Amino acid sequence: MKPRESAAFIASVSKDVKLNPVGIKRVASEIVQAIVSHEFEPNNMMIHSYPLPVTEDTSSIEWMFVADALNFSFWALEENAHYCVELRGKQYTGYMALCAAITKAQEAGIPITNPKYYANVTKETVNEIFMSNSGEPIPLLEQRWIILQECGKIINDKFEGEFCNCVRQSGNSAQKLLDLIVSNFPSFRDEGVIEGERVSFYKRAQILVADIWSAFKGKGLGSFSDIDTITMFADYRVPQTLVHFGAMEYSEKLNKLLSTNHTFTNGDREEMEIRGCSIHAVELIKEELKSQSVDFNKEGLPINSATIDYFLWEYRRRFAADLAKVPYHKVRCIYY
Repeated sequence: MKPRESAAFIASVSKDVKLNPVGIKRVASEIVQAIVSHEFEPNNMMIHSYPLPVTEDTSSIEWMFVADALNFSFWALEENAHYCVELRGKQYTGYMALCAAITKAQEAGIPITNPKYYANVTKETVNEIFMSNSGEPIPLLEQRWIILQECGKIINDKFEGEFCNCVRQSGNSAQKLLDLIVSNFPSFRDEGVIEGERVSFYKRAQILVADIWSAFKGKGLGSFSDIDTITMFADYRVPQTLVHFGAMEYSEKLNKLLSTNHTFTNGDREEMEIRGCSIHAVELIKEELKSQSVDFNKEGLPINSATIDYFLWEYRRRFAADLAKVPYHKVRCIYY
């Protein structure tokens, strides 16, 4: 099943995660208010917040591929001990820290976004490039090194040394590009089994498609006629925001596990319920927004799952102190 169908199925069988229609409406209202007040605008989309020079050319696509190939597992057991990298005097945490490390390497003359380079990069070099400010290695260093080498070899073997050739093969279809990514790059196959059904989430693959769409403003190589078929990107932070707004609710048993910093294993039922219900919640929020009287076209903001995801993700970053009281699920894996 594709992520949207998977999410609807998971939400229908979920035992420890429930969706609340009142909370769904509340999120939609928050988004409308943010759009009307111009607090949330197209140029605030995630890609424009990245610590990189955003250019509408193939160099950005190669950059984004490396970033999203490694876009996983930045959390720490302690809220104030997250992975952190400094670039040009500014401190970045989490995924933004990874982006900063990539840009920092480029500025130092390391061709980290060139598949011919990272197909053979050493573990020691990967450690140096992505080292945190504290001198600690990036989480899951070994897996990141293996993924970089694997992805580099695949791009060199199948796409003539450039990931943008994979994008060109998609024929401006978000779903075709998603299929190409998932079928060719094993580390992007974010799937699981629940009640005997194989389900998919494809967090990193979908965010890569959305990043390309956003960077190119829906034109050129980022012109995807079916971008609305992409769902939200099921991670561990957006669910935190959905719970904060009351769109998603956890059982007493699950709340107790989360509050004790329990580490789940990728594929645990609770973990899949949280992720699947998050995707379905955003689909319901999207439907609720469509029923609003706001002229989103006039506001210049396409309302799809990617933009809703970014609103929720960025809200969590802006109000991190307030949302810190909402426990989030923790999983050490390569998928998110």
